[in-house]
Amino acid sequence: MNQIIKLLQNVVLMLSLLFLATSGLQQPGGNDAAKPHIVFIVADDLGWNDVGWHNPDVKTPVLDQLAHEGVILNQSYVNYVCTPSRTAFMTGYFPYHVGSQHLVFRPDQPSAIPSNFTFLPEKLKSLGYATHMVGKWHLGFCNWKFTPTFRGFDSYYGYYSGAEDYFTHFRSIRNEGGIDFHDNKDVVTDQNGTYSAYLFSQRAADIVKKHDPNTPLFLYLPFQNVHAPLEVPKRFEDMYANVQDENRRKLLGMVSALDEAVGNVTMAMKKTGLWDNTLLIFTTDNGGMVIQSGNNYPLRGGKTTLWEGGTRGVAFAHGKMLQKTGYTNNEMIHAVDWFPTLLAAAGGTADPGIDGVSQLDTILSGKPSPRTEFVYNIDDVFPTVQGAIRVGDYKLIEGFAGIFNGWYPPPNMTGSRPNSGDPINGTWLFNLKDDPTEHHNLADSMPDKLKEMRAKLDGFRKTLVPAINPKGDPKSDPKNWGGAWSPGWC
Repeated sequence: MNQIIKLLQNVVLMLSLLFLATSGLQQPGGNDAAKPHIVFIVADDLGWNDVGWHNPDVKTPVLDQLAHEGVILNQSYVNYVCTPSRTAFMTGYFPYHVGSQHLVFRPDQPSAIPSNFTFLPEKLKSLGYATHMVGKWHLGFCNWKFTPTFRGFDSYYGYYSGAEDYFTHFRSIRNEGGIDFHDNKDVVTDQNGTYSAYLFSQRAADIVKKHDPNTPLFLYLPFQNVHAPLEVPKRFEDMYANVQDENRRKLLGMVSALDEAVGNVTMAMKKTGLWDNTLLIFTTDNGGMVIQSGNNYPLRGGKTTLWEGGTRGVAFAHGKMLQKTGYTNNEMIHAVDWFPTLLAAAGGTADPGIDGVSQLDTILSGKPSPRTEFVYNIDDVFPTVQGAIRVGDYKLIEGFAGIFNGWYPPPNMTGSRPNSGDPINGTWLFNLKDDPTEHHNLADSMPDKLKEMRAKLDGFRKTLVPAINPKGDPKSDPKNWGGAWSPGWC
């Protein structure tokens, strides 16, 4: 009898192991190589009309091929400026639940995402991933505990603040200025004159080449391109000799430099044999900055605004694990969703209570999105007091919508040029299915829908946490830190 029971126990154990293997779950200490490598690429200020799959005048052959081989995410939303979007990527929470809803963190502010929020690489490390970051941080650095290698990344190569010179890697703010370029905890001082896209793609390729293929890799690659200042090696600018507007010519050159950099990284992954088991996500962090020649046409507005041009971002997914490819997906996705989506791809689950929802099935097979609504932003700090939500096809904006509120064709096309004379405060209601370019304000003609949307927004507003917005601290001055922007002063 005991032998029969033992035999049955062994059969049950074998069936359990078989189930785990076929369901893609990993036993503790099991073979992590079956988990996909994840490459999460973020472009900075890349506009809706600044990629080849939307605008044939833009030369992005690498990105175009990846997008068309994978799935173009046509309703992928981000936040209106840098810090809030990166908050969403790393935490899975809407910025107004974290405190990063008000504009961006300046380098002289003792600002950071609070330590009680667990970042995406920390969760992936617990699932056996090697985690590396190359590029722009912009989530706070005044104390070491807020910097990348203390928030889950095995290595970090890049800059802490929001913008800097592409060649000298120098960042100035008011009367303060210094180098903002770091290799883990060390300041990098020997790369003056080398374009950041070259440095970032080379470091990413080096990480890939040295990576143990038996360990799943998470590579977070937030590039500097195409954020201001408008700087690019001449060979990229020369690709657009037919563009008369100098700033637009440089901006497009910066887009093509980004495209080449992405190509260098994907080539390294193919050479090392990692590519066939890689899920690649590409997204912008917000819309193009219209006064810096970024373009979001035909969408309204751009970066710093709550219009679609500032918040509906170019994005795609690529990987051989995608079951449906070569099409445009119109399901609703938000930046907060990448946190649980990538965790799900890695075989994990996000903590309950976050704002993000896993979009893995939507991306892999085109299933309907589990998301039906989201918050664009809620802020109660003057002068950007604002609130905006989308529920189904409807969008409500109340308060500060942004400074650049028009529709701006590229500079070489006939049309209005950016100006800040448009009204920036008010109440707007749109049906985005019928009016994706936000030409027709329905606030007066649909009072019942307006009342319903306002009630919804007011409900979200009750969960607002105070914005992290301290005054600048003179202790941050790089002259106090050997000429570099460095942690240690808060």
